[in-house]
Amino acid sequence: MTEKEKRDLGQIYNPNYDEELINEMLKAKDLCYEYNNLKPSETERRKETISKILGKVGKDFHIEQPFLCDYGYNISVGDNFYANHGLIILDAAEVEIGDNVFIAPNCNIYTASHPIDIVQRNKGLEYAKKVKIGNNVWIGGNVTILPGVTIGDNSTIGAGSVVTKDIPSNIVAYGNPCRVEKNI
Repeated sequence: MTEKEKRDLGQIYNPNYDEELINEMLKAKDLCYEYNNLKPSETERRKETISKILGKVGKDFHIEQPFLCDYGYNISVGDNFYANHGLIILDAAEVEIGDNVFIAPNCNIYTASHPIDIVQRNKGLEYAKKVKIGNNVWIGGNVTILPGVTIGDNSTIGAGSVVTKDIPSNIVAYGNPCRVEKNI
């Protein structure tokens, strides 16, 4: 089994010496570099370039620069998507973002993590878990979403939150760790 196949099955894998994964990451990082160095006024080139990075894009989407990701092809965004400056998505696993989602500045979405076992971690091994963000979600500034988290439809995540567990639909949640504060 290849390292990519292990990754895609949610198993521990080693991305450090696998040529396929390294080349895919370099391609995405080169495209991110290109995207981040386009003039903000170059709207069409920006849309074309970000469309080459992401796996799927809906209608009326916009991602402010800078934007960084690992692979890009694991990211899908729905219609009417907006991400402010400084979005980082470590997309070793799938990141699915619904329609009408707004992400404030300096947010991080992580699918990749490392084993707690010191021997495995020191070898550079990792695993990845899907992140899903539903429709009509607002994510405040400086939020970090950890591997395996699902955020339900119509929810709001307050600024500065670290989302370690699933957040249901129709909820306002915030804090470190992020917790449900009220129903909408």
